[in-house]
Amino acid sequence: MNILVTGAAGFIGSHLSEHLADLGHTVRGLDCLTDYYPRQLKELNVHDLQSSGVAILPLDLSEDDLSDAVKDIEVVYHLAAQPGISATTSYQTYVRNNLTATYRLLEAVNELPTLQGFVNISSSSVYGSDATGDEESEPKPSSYYGVTKLAAEQLVLAYARDHGLPACSLRLFSVFGPRERPEKLYPKLIHCMLEGTEFPLFEGSEHHVRSFTYVGDIVDGMVAVLHNLDRCRGEIFNIGTEAAITTGEGIRIVEEIMGQRARISRVPKRAGDQLRTHADIEKARRVLGYNPNTTTEEGLRNEIDWYRQRIFGKIDL
Repeated sequence: MNILVTGAAGFIGSHLSEHLADLGHTVRGLDCLTDYYPRQLKELNVHDLQSSGVAILPLDLSEDDLSDAVKDIEVVYHLAAQPGISATTSYQTYVRNNLTATYRLLEAVNELPTLQGFVNISSSSVYGSDATGDEESEPKPSSYYGVTKLAAEQLVLAYARDHGLPACSLRLFSVFGPRERPEKLYPKLIHCMLEGTEFPLFEGSEHHVRSFTYVGDIVDGMVAVLHNLDRCRGEIFNIGTEAAITTGEGIRIVEEIMGQRARISRVPKRAGDQLRTHADIEKARRVLGYNPNTTTEEGLRNEIDWYRQRIFGKIDL
């Protein structure tokens, strides 16, 4: 199939694009390579993608002409977004990159004759501080990120309801693994431990519960939609793992793998952070055959190996 992946140079998008190419699909990757985190990391991903046969288009969904990018596309995976919770990112930036970008992409593909599926990638952040229910749970986002991801998701589903767009939305839970963004918990922790510097831990966050889900399992769930396009139309799915641990337990696993203790310093808690995520994936298991099986320890060993081999001492963060 001809597949478009937006945000293809990012953490999850690069893994998805590579896997789809390995499966024999023709993959067109779109990414505007923002400077939200060091551009070198995305350029490293782009190099790997191009080696896998993925074509990369350096386009901005919010302002560039998308007509050539979407031509003859059969399935869209929409991952491009302004990620995370950041006190330095403005509300307007979240609206531009999460909502406006989604609207312009929808307009570009709305009457595309070849389109068979549009897979919107959302987040457990739409549930708010307690993300433990199923897809029918009331969304209560507590951050600009969560609010704009929920708005983008509903925009996609509005096109499905009103225009017949063959769309669905996947809400991802606490994804980790190789290529993870450098400001996230595990890459930052690994970096600090390798350097022997203090790791800044948000006050109280060691007690936060997370369904840390390995990126390979996430990609399996996303690819499963390809085999169930008709059953997915207009639907929302939680994609994560049913296993949940605290952030403190995750830190201890990294310490055990690396054979050293982290030097932790406390910093003020982060506004809008989630207190508990625990993925209810019964629907994804039933409809998609989704069955994540990578343990946190196995995934973290892969991430630590990647960081040592590809990042530490090679890219200036």
